[in-house]
Amino acid sequence: MNESLRALEEKIAYLERHVTEQDKAMLEFSDQLTRLRRELKGLRERLPTGGGGPTDEEPADERPPHY
Repeated sequence: MNESLRALEEKIAYLERHVTEQDKAMLEFSDQLTRLRRELKGLRERLPTGGGGPTDEEPADERPPHY
């Protein structure tokens, strides 16, 4: 019985450490996502308004240079 109790305690310790590591990773991902959202918002604000379609500088029917 003592050996099985020890094995369970080891598993619990392993799982607790694993959960702690996952929490740290999730916090890092959350921070990165927040930073990327801010960066994306800034990039969108720099784009000209107009729905992202072709601008006056880029004719829609112009052939790419490799033709």
